[in-house]
Amino acid sequence: MSERPRISERIGGISESATLAVDAKAKAMKAEGRPVIGFGAGEPDFPTPDYIVEAAIKACREPRFHRYTPAGGLPELKEALAAKTLRDSGYRVEPSQILVTNGGKQAIYEAFATMLDPGDEVIVIAPYWTTYPESIKLAGGVPRYVVTDESTGYLATVEQLEAARTERTKVLLFVSPSNPTGAVYTPEQVREIGRWAAEAGLWVLTDEIYEHLVYGDARFSSLPVEVPELAERTVVVNGVAKTYAMTGWRVGWVIGPKDVVKAAGNLQSHATSNVANVSQAAALAAVSGDLSAVAEMRTAFDRRRRTIVRMLNDVPGVVCPEPQGAFYAYPSVKGVLGKEIRGRRPQSSTELAELILEQAEVAVVPGEAFGTPGYLRLSYALGDADLAEGVGRIQKLLGEAS
Repeated sequence: MSERPRISERIGGISESATLAVDAKAKAMKAEGRPVIGFGAGEPDFPTPDYIVEAAIKACREPRFHRYTPAGGLPELKEALAAKTLRDSGYRVEPSQILVTNGGKQAIYEAFATMLDPGDEVIVIAPYWTTYPESIKLAGGVPRYVVTDESTGYLATVEQLEAARTERTKVLLFVSPSNPTGAVYTPEQVREIGRWAAEAGLWVLTDEIYEHLVYGDARFSSLPVEVPELAERTVVVNGVAKTYAMTGWRVGWVIGPKDVVKAAGNLQSHATSNVANVSQAAALAAVSGDLSAVAEMRTAFDRRRRTIVRMLNDVPGVVCPEPQGAFYAYPSVKGVLGKEIRGRRPQSSTELAELILEQAEVAVVPGEAFGTPGYLRLSYALGDADLAEGVGRIQKLLGEAS
């Protein structure tokens, strides 16, 4: 009798998060005493604002938070999230349409698990965040990729989306502002894509976690607001991680039709029960407060954004469109690949990222992780001095290419 596999096929097929892997390697090298500068993790370098931390400390002392609370979220937090959603995006929802989750990743997985049956297809615009395809596959779905590049600012057209649609397509994954590219769709483009999805009878999962991080003339627009006729087939995911520098607190949420949210809540009741109450109390303080903290962060990110784009575009063979949102630059390095750099000729962006880490002690994430080889992702959510030093090292290294 043949031995059965130790790991299930479903879980064995999951790839490790490339961004977290790069971050872990950079931190390990730092622990060894090497002066590594990390552009890998999408994590604000600011501390969580004091008033949010104080709310958490107070919650620690409340005995009611030492016990189980409703699996779908504290009622007062869901009320506050409904108010915050109306304030920030103009989308009017009821608390019963909201499910509080353990971060944005759980929100994404539970949404796909609730919407998809085995074989259902999801249109995914590449470059994509590494977790999206894995969540789709875990839920039994099949990702269908629409590849964009720097020539269009990484924006997809309705024509491209329609070409990817088949009779098995059920969901469009729509992300603006985008991780990893920083691309932001205009309100007109959002309406055009939303109306196409409505006419095609598709569902949409839209990730709005970078809603407050837009720059210059770019403007965030929420798809169910721009195309209200699609609201009954739209699921919104969001969280406090990026807006309030709360990546470690692990609070996200799902907004959608009541039947979808109820079903996703049933899943969560068995998977994790409630999100940690102290984190929920912190999130309540965050979303109930004003947006002055994110305004300060956005000013710093905008300054760093302009610096990193200028410095990267000064490197021969590198082309970096100006990101309009989030805190990532996504330069093409196709013009560098195959050239000799310190005795090596990297043939892929993965090999180039390894060379940059070894020779320049700078951690970046290769485009293979995001479905588009030939690119690198650099998060500019780090201090100005480290940013300039890190990109300066890359400039020096790649400047040797011949």
